[in-house]
Amino acid sequence: MSVKYGILTILWNGKHHGYDLKVGVDSLIGMKGKINPGQIYTTLDRLSRDGMVSSAGTDNQERKRYAIEEKGKEALEKWLLDPVPYHSTKEDFFYKWNCARNIQFDEEKQMLDQQKTLIIKETLELSKLKTEFLIKGEEDKYLLVTGTLLHLEADLNWITRVENRLQ
Repeated sequence: MSVKYGILTILWNGKHHGYDLKVGVDSLIGMKGKINPGQIYTTLDRLSRDGMVSSAGTDNQERKRYAIEEKGKEALEKWLLDPVPYHSTKEDFFYKWNCARNIQFDEEKQMLDQQKTLIIKETLELSKLKTEFLIKGEEDKYLLVTGTLLHLEADLNWITRVENRLQ
C-alpha cells in the first residue's frame, strides 16, 4: 500500500489540503489502518519535488492546497496497471482497485485481467509444486501450498464477481 498513490488518487478529483488528503487516504485504506498526518506532508514534499503535485494556493482558512500535475497522473495510471503479486496480499490489490474506482479509471477491466493472469500463473506454478510435495511425501509443505491455492481460488472468484458487476 502506497501513501503516494493514495494522495495522487484524491488529488485526481480536485485540489485539497493536507487534512483532506489524510482523511481521503484513510478512506481508501479502509479497515487496514490509518495514516500518520506527518506521512502525508512528507509524501507531499517528495511528490512536489518530483513534479507530480504542485501548490494550488490556500483555502479560506489559509491551509495550503495541492493539485495533481500531468506527471502525477501518468505515474498513478502506470501504477494502477501493475499487477500486485499474491505474496503482498489481496488487501494491496483491493487498495489499488479502490483507487482506480475512485478516479473512474478507464482501464479498470485491464487491471482486473492482469491481476487474474498473475493469479492463474501463480496457481499453475503452485499446483506443480503441490504435486511434487505429495509425491515426495512432504505433507506439511503439501498442505501449506494447498492452503495458498485455496486463497488464490477465492481471489479469482472475487475478481470474477467484480467483473460481473461491471457488466
